[in-house]
Amino acid sequence: MNNFLILANTDKDIDLCLSKKITEYMSAKGAKATIISDVNEHYEDLRVKEELMKGVQAAIVLGGDGTMLRAAHSIGTYDIPYIGINLGTLGFLTEIEESNVYEALDRLMADDFVIEKRMMIEGSVKDKVFHSLNDVVITRAGFSRIIGLKIYVNNQLLDTYEADGVIVATPTGSTGYNMSAGGPIVSPKASAIVVTPISPHSLTSKSVVFDSTEEIRVEIMKKRKTQETEAIVSFDGSNSIELSAGDVINVKLSSRSIKLIKMYDVNFYSVLRDKIGG
Repeated sequence: MNNFLILANTDKDIDLCLSKKITEYMSAKGAKATIISDVNEHYEDLRVKEELMKGVQAAIVLGGDGTMLRAAHSIGTYDIPYIGINLGTLGFLTEIEESNVYEALDRLMADDFVIEKRMMIEGSVKDKVFHSLNDVVITRAGFSRIIGLKIYVNNQLLDTYEADGVIVATPTGSTGYNMSAGGPIVSPKASAIVVTPISPHSLTSKSVVFDSTEEIRVEIMKKRKTQETEAIVSFDGSNSIELSAGDVINVKLSSRSIKLIKMYDVNFYSVLRDKIGG
């Protein structure tokens, strides 16, 4: 590979210092790297301008897992792999540490790596469609104390929740909000969809793991007579949309996936052990 796009989080890469060093290093090796960041003119509604993507073979993402999610949304329509350089706390998606950046760049330019695919999910609501690497989250809005949710799987009623919300997560997203809400951790190599209620008002409401071929439908129920907006849905923490009683969110396996460049035999379970302090 010799043509790269660098996506930088300027809260982590101050003044684009590391991004510029990477660009200079690659240029000296005969490769090209173009920098875009969250503060420059190249972002338009989280979409990278098409002319910047011509000939790009891989994306180098500087930041943390959140920056990787943003990258997936920014250039998700382009079939290129991503490599994450961790500039934050311990992350599941960012494999490279700043201390071994140049070794990783050499291997990247020499095509010395493997590709790991991660599934994504597609959420549709109000004639809008979004693709998520982590999760689709429906939470209560305003002063609603709880919201009512009907959950269907393949058009069959699974359960009716009274809760603060519900999370529909991928295996990648199972270690995020899903885990914090008490949901199961799923191997990133699995092909599954996890449904986890958030603070359910029932002792019997539990997370359920489904095959990725199954389709989830969430229907918003009326709980507050004086409040029109009952809930809010977000996709990987962004693209928030207000929901009223009767609104429906459909979630299924996305036709998209993300390709992660892996250079080291970093075991997911050892990262998990470090992350949760076990």
